[in-house]
Amino acid sequence: MTTPENENTEYTVEFVDGPLEGQSDTRVLLHGAHDQRISMLAAVDSMESLFWYDEVDSREVQGKLHVRYAFDSGDSDPVGSDDEPS
Repeated sequence: MTTPENENTEYTVEFVDGPLEGQSDTRVLLHGAHDQRISMLAAVDSMESLFWYDEVDSREVQGKLHVRYAFDSGDSDPVGSDDEPS
């Protein structure tokens, strides 16, 4: 059951670059605040990799918090590139 106290406890995460560029996720606000730094586990070329993202900015869209995050390549697992000419 949703009560007014429990509303707006989630926010939308938007990945602006890196391996998760263009993707979004939903996270839970902790103590009413969003995370300044988040980690994501994702499969790249069939291998699990840990990626770190840092907050870029935040804004409210239709009453819901949206936070954009940028890829921190220095702290993340290496990302292999299979760039081949098309």
